[in-house]
Amino acid sequence: MTPELAARLAELGIAPADLLARGLAIHAEPAELALAESNAEGREFLLIPAAAAAWQAMRRAAADQGVEMFLLSAFRSVARQHEIVAAKLACGLSLDQILRVSAAPGFSEHHTGCAVDIGAPGSPPLEEAFETTAAYGWLERRAADFGFHLSYPRGNASGYLYEPWHWRWRA
Repeated sequence: MTPELAARLAELGIAPADLLARGLAIHAEPAELALAESNAEGREFLLIPAAAAAWQAMRRAAADQGVEMFLLSAFRSVARQHEIVAAKLACGLSLDQILRVSAAPGFSEHHTGCAVDIGAPGSPPLEEAFETTAAYGWLERRAADFGFHLSYPRGNASGYLYEPWHWRWRA
């Protein structure tokens, strides 16, 4: 663990030993990122080049079968993750509440440039209801063909709540 990451965690009151005891790993930020997608508002979603290509191929394949999906989140820096956790603390949430739904800085799969949060038309973003969409059904059947897998299924060992929208690419 770098001194900078240790300082970020200490500032938030997060004990690294607690995260490691959950089996969570530190994730480094990648050296190179590529544009995976832009949304209608002009927000750019970045992934490592191979994951971006895999996402684009997977999204096209789904669209060819009449299934629409889009990115809600992709690469996220350690600094941005720190901001997210700090904002939740400022709103009065406890660390225990936060760390069941959000990764600590340095421990988010989004830092790798290989993780995506996926949305679908008519489904509220980042909600369990995503599992009822055609996009989720398609992902269950076909995501592995493109190197993606569901990171946090029900009852996952990491201690995170179920996230049907969060998928990670692995070469």
